[in-house]
Amino acid sequence: MIRLHHSPQTRSMRTLWLLTELGVEFDLVTYSFDGSLQSEAYLQKSPIGRVPALEIGDAVMFETGAIAEVLCERFSPDDLGRSPDHPERIDWLTWLHFAETLSVHVAALTQQHVMLFKDEMRSPVIMKLETKRLAKCYGAVQDQLALSGSGFVLPGGFTACDVGLGQAIYMGRHFLTLESYPGLADWYARMEARPAFQASLPEPGKGLYAKPFYDWQDWQ
Repeated sequence: MIRLHHSPQTRSMRTLWLLTELGVEFDLVTYSFDGSLQSEAYLQKSPIGRVPALEIGDAVMFETGAIAEVLCERFSPDDLGRSPDHPERIDWLTWLHFAETLSVHVAALTQQHVMLFKDEMRSPVIMKLETKRLAKCYGAVQDQLALSGSGFVLPGGFTACDVGLGQAIYMGRHFLTLESYPGLADWYARMEARPAFQASLPEPGKGLYAKPFYDWQDWQ
């Protein structure tokens, strides 16, 4: 039995997309942003009350990178994953977890633009710094795509790295466009067109973000 605990437009979208790409059967439990993630029952699954939580057999996991590793090892070790003796294993692990580096900056921007509801709570300095850090991440992924030469993050083709990074950039585009990153934009357009990506999107009006784009300069 696999059950994913999910909220729209959060890191759990990464796991939802990957499960769909894998084609495995799973149950989906969706939470709104109403405090239900802080219930005692949910805190037994995720100790700080965040998504995702993944029930898999008798185990419960709550870190997306670890979840991706386990799912790929079980269901797609050398297709979406890379087994320990695969020549791309080290790069696979590196770029799989770089999605979280990117997501840290997106989370900081989400807090500033979305979660802090009064203008006096927000810091244009933090917004500007985190946007610049996000830009560096975009550049790093674009450089890797050029180095790979396959049209995907790794030379061997589409993997969970593309899923993790694609989801992080989907979130990042709410704060920094891909206009200055043509190679990244081309890759992202192909990720966005994948049926499994489309299946991981929220229903209209059910996401975290009220606007399609937030600019730090709006708060100066």
